Amino acid sequence: MKHFIVILSFLLLAITAQATSLEEKAWAPRAAAYRLTLFLANLDPIPWDQIERSWNDPIQGSAETVSAFSKLSNSEIDALNEAFDTQDRQALFQAATNVIRSGILISLETAQFALGEPVAALNISQAQALYRSFIDGIKAGDPSGFRELGRAWLALNSAVGSVSLSQSILPKSDHEAFAAARQIIEIYLSENYPSSNLTPRKKLTSVPEKIVKTGMQVEVPISLPPGSNIADQREFPRLVLQFEEAGLDEADMPLVAYGDMLFDSPEIFGGPARDLRITCSTCHNRSDINRDFFIPGLSSHAGGMDVDGSFFNPMFNDRVNDHLDTPSLRGIRFTGPYGRDGREPSLRDFTRNVIVTEFAGKEPTPFQLDALIAYMRQFDFLPNPQINREGILTDIASEQAKRGEVLFNKPFNGLKGRSCASCHVPDRHFRDGQSYDIGSSKPPFPGGSANQFETPTLRNVNFTAPYMHDGSLPTLRSVVEWFNATKSLGLSTAELSDLTSYLEAIGGGEEPYQIFDIRASKFRLAFDELTTFASTLNTLIPMQDRKNIAILIDTVAPDLEADASTMINQSAKNEVYGLASILRSVGYSAAGGDWESAALKWESFKELQSEIDEGMY
Repeated sequence: MKHFIVILSFLLLAITAQATSLEEKAWAPRAAAYRLTLFLANLDPIPWDQIERSWNDPIQGSAETVSAFSKLSNSEIDALNEAFDTQDRQALFQAATNVIRSGILISLETAQFALGEPVAALNISQAQALYRSFIDGIKAGDPSGFRELGRAWLALNSAVGSVSLSQSILPKSDHEAFAAARQIIEIYLSENYPSSNLTPRKKLTSVPEKIVKTGMQVEVPISLPPGSNIADQREFPRLVLQFEEAGLDEADMPLVAYGDMLFDSPEIFGGPARDLRITCSTCHNRSDINRDFFIPGLSSHAGGMDVDGSFFNPMFNDRVNDHLDTPSLRGIRFTGPYGRDGREPSLRDFTRNVIVTEFAGKEPTPFQLDALIAYMRQFDFLPNPQINREGILTDIASEQAKRGEVLFNKPFNGLKGRSCASCHVPDRHFRDGQSYDIGSSKPPFPGGSANQFETPTLRNVNFTAPYMHDGSLPTLRSVVEWFNATKSLGLSTAELSDLTSYLEAIGGGEEPYQIFDIRASKFRLAFDELTTFASTLNTLIPMQDRKNIAILIDTVAPDLEADASTMINQSAKNEVYGLASILRSVGYSAAGGDWESAALKWESFKELQSEIDEGMY
């Protein structure tokens, strides 16, 4: 029974992504390198250096901190190196696939020789960890083969037997059953992942060879490679909303509440962002930034990515690897123009560009843009008692910071007679609404024009590291040193420290991270937010707005179910599922035009929510 549970959980590894992301089981090193190879080799242009590193270096997210190459034979290493040297995509695919197939076969052979010994079960586990590399392609392309292989893996685990140091009676090894199950797997792998002549594929996937040869179009579920992290960062930024600080209830502001829901909804994006359940808040976590966000091949480091590559919207692919650091959206109503290069003068145009151009979504309706803008304009900065309304340091600032304030306002020859404050204007939230070429990027070709970047606000900057448009500088001190070196400011070591202290003073903020306890839990925060989103049905049902009701239901219902796994009060989990079920029924009625039924079911939702509210933590 134990082996059955192990293999069943193995076969159910693929979990549908939700806005509440669940941590993925760690990958075996070879499996991690293979999956990362498929992902990277499907990008355009192909980042060959990153693919090679994925085999030579340990991969974040692997079960072991060793390289895939350390697990390979010399012939396997030679085949991969030849593919890297020639940058032959098909040869790479063949060599990488051979590594996984042969690894599974060798592990099963070793297990059969060791039946009756503890190492046999270990070898089967290693084979399963490699088989995981192929599982989504097999399941999508050959469901009957997937089921047959699943039964074979179950049979292997049942036949392996057990050994007890206490000599108690345990199941014995079944050599005949093991050999039969092993043969099923070996034949399937040999036929569908041959050692040579894999069919060239426009998109590299693990779909079995016999399915590819039929010409059948197979949609393998979108997935991110090992090492990716799109979950919320572990320290939740504190969200400061203007209406909350004024004591107002978001449920009484339906346009703002609906915009809040859209900000947390993957439904406004196109695939693959929608399929991965990526939302605005995935990157701009609670109006700030998700410092842990990372996708290999798209991000050069955590906290940003190349937003105009081939993965999310091939039509927008500029074929340049230009990682952009995710900007904070705190106080966004004050920080136009928008985009790191200030390309969009209005927040509305910028928002539409993110949805349609960067993430391949459909054109948002005017109502949807109105709602998103209404919500984002509520974002405020963290209060900072070290500066007053004019951006001048208050008495509680340190003497070192006050010396830095003098330097910040001092004209420098290296800045053409201007000061730091000329661009980071204190009484304009430390920005000027302009874009400049400060020398932080290279021209695209000799004699070409380098990109200009808009002046970022320095408010709450302590919490947005790393710095510059590409996140190339890790600390505020390194930013000061960069300007000192590149602009010949001539600052002494003491002055560098003073100016850094000033930036830290104006960049501070009270209570930057959300504080949780037993009842004020992460789930409670999510529950209150999701039920507030749902409250916009009070407006949408009378409007008979099928489209926006569908977006709301498709966002809120699955998130309620996913968030239930994070509850402290697990005994109340079924009540959350009940709420989600009622909400889906509202959607079904609305989709069918039965508005009376939709209204009645919505009343049922509110009644149940009121009854169970106290236990939701």
